[in-house]
Amino acid sequence: MGASAINFFGRGVNRRVETPFQQTGDVDLDVCMACGACATVCPTGAINLEQITDKKPIPILSEFDAQLRKRAPVYVPFPQAVPNIPAIDRDKCVHFTTGKCGICKEICVAKAIDFEQEDEIVEVEVGAIIVATGFDLFDPTAISRYGYKRFDNVITSLEAERMISSTGPTQGHVVLKDGTEPKDVAIVHCVGSRDENYHEYCSRVCCMHGLKQAHLIKEKTGANVYQMYIDMRCFGKGYEEFYKRVSDEGINFIRGKVAQITDVTLPDEEKGKLIVVCEDTLLGSMIRVPVDMVILSVALEPRADAADVAGIFSLEQGEDGFFKEKHYKIDPLGTLADGIYLAGCCQGPKDIPDTVAQAIGAAAKALALVTKGEVGAAAKTAAVAGE
Repeated sequence: MGASAINFFGRGVNRRVETPFQQTGDVDLDVCMACGACATVCPTGAINLEQITDKKPIPILSEFDAQLRKRAPVYVPFPQAVPNIPAIDRDKCVHFTTGKCGICKEICVAKAIDFEQEDEIVEVEVGAIIVATGFDLFDPTAISRYGYKRFDNVITSLEAERMISSTGPTQGHVVLKDGTEPKDVAIVHCVGSRDENYHEYCSRVCCMHGLKQAHLIKEKTGANVYQMYIDMRCFGKGYEEFYKRVSDEGINFIRGKVAQITDVTLPDEEKGKLIVVCEDTLLGSMIRVPVDMVILSVALEPRADAADVAGIFSLEQGEDGFFKEKHYKIDPLGTLADGIYLAGCCQGPKDIPDTVAQAIGAAAKALALVTKGEVGAAAKTAAVAGE
């Protein structure tokens, strides 16, 4: 997620766009050597803020790590950031909030830090535009019966993904809030998608990343893993084979919709557990599954600012809020505005292979257009007979 990304290719085909230039945070791009010294010496989090300010310390949580780890005000947003240099969070930096710090500027050998930088509007003449603004994740707090943010060990699929990653906040260890490994884990599919109350569409990626997380959790912890699903949609190359592999590993599949996640226990064996109350359509009855951790596979949804971006670039949005392509079969990359193309999940939910394929196609279309040098603009008004 992150800030909306709008990519520009080419110059001189009479398309002019004004867009806010996303500052990298008071760091001179032309001078910075990306050594990381400023982030290393940043005192916030390393000292007691009460020594230099009357405010109580407030932890700064990493957006990239799904707020599971702290970060400094001087930080690289994520490992593959472009440009891959530190940014300064003005809202959290002690220098900007109190004026009592400036260690990062003093330590910078390249003299790349400039606290006097201001936001600016950059005007760029381009020949084509690729809109690749991505998606947002559905906030499961809207489904209060699932207990997200009420129960410590109910987490989203993104939080589980960062936890499982070897570069994540737990170095790949799957742990509960108390630091112990879970013995029973439930993965709930279709949270916010395929639901008339929220999003009716399928988010496409949830089944496969649920299977992948089940496989890795089983491998790392040996826990009993339960998959609560409506339908398993393993549509891609090799996906059905992976589904069979995970099934053979002993993952428990329960076909049915989860009604509630609660900490209200009945028999003694449920004490200290989270209880997933769900329907098993194959058994034709309601069941209670006691687990230590619940992972909610949340829906992919349009960016919150999708309507604003649509207004800027004269794009259409479908009923689901995603940008509409020119034709869903003949031209799935183009839009009704000539020279503007779509790539990735801004057009609809899709997995990584489909996103890469669409991005390559959009880039090829954009380059094909700008190499023409000049193109005729489409008619905007109808001609009057006899003129």
